[in-house]
Amino acid sequence: MKFFVDTADIDAIRELSETGLLDGVTTNPSLIAKSGRDFIDVVTEICGVVEGPVSAEVTALDAPTMIEEGRKLAAIAENIAVKVPLTWDGLKACKALTDEGHMVNVTLCFSANQALLAAKAGATFISPFIGRLDDMHLDGMELIQDIRTIYDNYPEFGTEILAASIRNPNHVKDAALAGADVATVPPAVLKSLVAHPLTDKGLEQFLADWAKTGQKIL
Repeated sequence: MKFFVDTADIDAIRELSETGLLDGVTTNPSLIAKSGRDFIDVVTEICGVVEGPVSAEVTALDAPTMIEEGRKLAAIAENIAVKVPLTWDGLKACKALTDEGHMVNVTLCFSANQALLAAKAGATFISPFIGRLDDMHLDGMELIQDIRTIYDNYPEFGTEILAASIRNPNHVKDAALAGADVATVPPAVLKSLVAHPLTDKGLEQFLADWAKTGQKIL
């Protein structure tokens, strides 16, 4: 599974990138707004830190303008994935941009039928929103499973399942079990994956026993 971080915080991206575990970044208008910085400047800086795909979202609602915005975003760097919404116009834009050789992330997916259409349109990534479905008392992980089954039925689809709207470590684990290709997570959730109280307890015991020997490695 690939790990993307869902943020526009350049400091957090740099920190996570240094671990060697970060495969890409996803942003959206809300995250850019939180940064308080210029949109193009932020995306350009992120692309300079991360080698993998960086999703930058269009803001237009009609296909022709989405395509023009997508071309402008794709020109920022080779690792830009143009993010479009899962609407008819978004699918038209996806098809056009994909045909031009650009990566496209189709976002705001909430049904398997939507994911099927996105794959037909040539999407590089499909972003099902797990947490938002859970908020409506629906099973977001069931959607991941359904999309995985459909995509596996048709090997000609090259679309990767990018589990989004992830809220906690269990979402990450369940998405991996369901066969998602990518999980995009907030920095705090990504960092929390390493934590376990038994790890802390075991390390404390090892260090206490080592201190009793009076030895040093360096």
